[in-house]
Amino acid sequence: MNLNKVFVLGRVTADPVVKSTATGTQVVNFSIATNRVWNDKSGNRKEETEFHNVVVWGKQAEIVGRFVKKGALVLVEGRLQTRTWDDKSGQKRKTTEIICEKIQLGPKAAGTARSAAPMHEEEMVVEEKGVPTIELGDDSEEIKEEDLPF
Repeated sequence: MNLNKVFVLGRVTADPVVKSTATGTQVVNFSIATNRVWNDKSGNRKEETEFHNVVVWGKQAEIVGRFVKKGALVLVEGRLQTRTWDDKSGQKRKTTEIICEKIQLGPKAAGTARSAAPMHEEEMVVEEKGVPTIELGDDSEEIKEEDLPF
């Protein structure tokens, strides 16, 4: 069994820009910075920053382009992919990127809440007034053992 799964929580380093492929599919590339903090053997505090390149496709790319700005906190779930190409001078280049499958946005900079629900291409709904509400139904409804899927 193989698994290629990545979760990265960090800050966006620059405003994402949405582009389109020749077939009209939207794509956005951006970078996330993550920090690691630890104490060395002498007890001195150390900090290291890592930068992660992210690629988002389709409807999620449009959403990222509209709502994600430099400095925003985002949680990206995806897979690692390495690609190679020849640059203008004929040199081989290689990069490893996170191909985004799901993204969650952190709070807005002004402190107003943003939805913590994951944005899936098929179920993303943008509401104009704050956090979307989730209707769970009648509280008096009893959960029965036979209704459980496992």
